[in-house]
Amino acid sequence: MKIAVDAMGGDNAPQAIVEGVMLAKKDFPEIEFLLYGKETEIKKYVTDEKNITIIHTDEKISSDDEPVKAIRRKKEASMVLAAQAVKKGEADAIFSAGNTGALLAAGLFIVGRIKNIERPGLMSTMPVIGQPDGGFDMMDLGANAENKPEHLVQYAVLGTFYAEKVRDIKQPRVGLLNNGTEETKGSELTKKAFELLSEEPSINFIGNVEARDLLSGVADVVVTDGFTGNAVLKSIEGTALSMMSLLKTSILDEGLKGKLGALLLKDALRGMKNELDYSKHGGAVLFGLKAPVIKTHGSTGPDAVRHTIRQIHTMLETKVVSQLVEHYENQE
Repeated sequence: MKIAVDAMGGDNAPQAIVEGVMLAKKDFPEIEFLLYGKETEIKKYVTDEKNITIIHTDEKISSDDEPVKAIRRKKEASMVLAAQAVKKGEADAIFSAGNTGALLAAGLFIVGRIKNIERPGLMSTMPVIGQPDGGFDMMDLGANAENKPEHLVQYAVLGTFYAEKVRDIKQPRVGLLNNGTEETKGSELTKKAFELLSEEPSINFIGNVEARDLLSGVADVVVTDGFTGNAVLKSIEGTALSMMSLLKTSILDEGLKGKLGALLLKDALRGMKNELDYSKHGGAVLFGLKAPVIKTHGSTGPDAVRHTIRQIHTMLETKVVSQLVEHYENQE
């Protein structure tokens, strides 16, 4: 297994990225890592050179670069070189914490989409309250601003593949995100998607699901258009951060009594924080491409990088992408 890493992508690069790779090496000594970026900066954080290759480049894509232009003009950028390595077969997967739009563009234009998949989607595994090891896979989370009903059916098939192969869920329940559970609810997009999903034999479609029920585990796979999915993702993130901030403020406002209470509840509060942390499931997958392309949060730390590499290892080990390629390219 070889993973191409954009070592210069993200707010805390290259330190957080390389330190995360060092952590992952202990779990997966068989993985070879190709680190793309400024060699002198990367070497500061490399503590074990075994199975590490550094490919030097001074160029990188920043967070404020226009995605498509950056991919086309910055040919020597760390992200572009990492994507090229996957295209050439020099690496099996790519991951980056850098510019999301640029990584999506690199995935589409360099790695390439699987034949018969119109719109690859961005998918992430989100937490389920009360199930520390549980979660649900949701897509599209923003790769596409607009979608057709047929795209949502493809997302359901893609999500089912991932849930079965990577997360080992038998017959995962697929839900369509809507503003009500009734079949007649929703926009023209969701009504038509509901009809097509109901007729798709390769998935276990359970009907419409509402946003308020997502974290309770109402479905294993949730499909929606990219605009809605991105809004829901940011709402979940914002709510989790606000809850933790509110708890902290409430404790501090109570003075000594509040601090003593917090001390007694320390383990429970830590458990709550961990339960809401979806980075433990890895990064967001641009699913529907010819190889794993994984995006981690820009402010990611070493531990989140480690989780992402574990996720990529599982994807490569289960051959989920190659099975998708075979499934779709054999279609008429």
